[in-house]
Amino acid sequence: MAHFAGGSTTNFGGNSPSAPQANQFWVPEIYSKKVQIALRKAATAEAICNTDYMGEIKNFGDTVNIVQEPQITVSDYTRGASTSSTALTDNELVLVVDQAKYFQFQLDDIEKRFSHVNFQSVASDNAAYKLKDALDTNVLAAISAGATVTTGMGTTGTPIDIGFGSSEVDPLNQMSLASKELDDANCPEEGRWFVAGPDFYEVLGSSSSKLLSVDYNAGQGSIRNGLVSSGKLRGFDMYKSNNIAATSNAAGKCLAGHISSTATANTILSTEVLRDPTSFGDIVRGLHVFGAKVLRDEALVGAFYGID
Repeated sequence: MAHFAGGSTTNFGGNSPSAPQANQFWVPEIYSKKVQIALRKAATAEAICNTDYMGEIKNFGDTVNIVQEPQITVSDYTRGASTSSTALTDNELVLVVDQAKYFQFQLDDIEKRFSHVNFQSVASDNAAYKLKDALDTNVLAAISAGATVTTGMGTTGTPIDIGFGSSEVDPLNQMSLASKELDDANCPEEGRWFVAGPDFYEVLGSSSSKLLSVDYNAGQGSIRNGLVSSGKLRGFDMYKSNNIAATSNAAGKCLAGHISSTATANTILSTEVLRDPTSFGDIVRGLHVFGAKVLRDEALVGAFYGID
């Protein structure tokens, strides 16, 4: 795009100027069609949760009743003895869609007509990210609240000191302890995950950088959804997130668990474009509903940690 800058010597008439006119009043302005995208946090919730019930919700307030596996009693048998049956139970866990988030923005007709950028597409993409980030924060909060904090895993009062000094805990050993806790709970090895903040992985990398190197990642480096490595460490798929809630007396909290521990379900309930009755433009809005439920707290462990 270009325009004439204001000035008194520019000749717009039919007569030729007394001297050749220079191009000093022709000012080119280049408008890029590329939009600067805001920095975005990685989302991990859907990668570490059971999403089998995703298609069963249709509205805010919906509930999904999840029947627990009945526990059968195994008894000794002797010849000729009477046998007794275990009564099957239908205990249920209820996943409630109790969270709702919306977005709404206005697109003026002039912007839509004359803009060199498709603002509706760009804004909708940003809204989708913000909704996903809200879901991620909510689900990680539910997991953190439901995680068993066991002996040696750290508490809010006495966070584990992560590091390599004589009184500190090597972060790799911390992951080994988390693995052992899940072993004791009979959690399957396949489907285990570990989530921590960037500071935890910074210390881990300074100890054993080869574990997080490009070579270890088969040349892939960090990849989608906050996944730190394409390989496993101590049996865990490792995820990095800034959405684990901060604590007042610890650097952070690391979480470990099995994918069956927590269920989440979400859906975009509606998206619509309607005319703004008070201006010349469109209103674009959408409603996102979701819920999360810890199904097996024994398949979750957490540790509060500090870093000197």
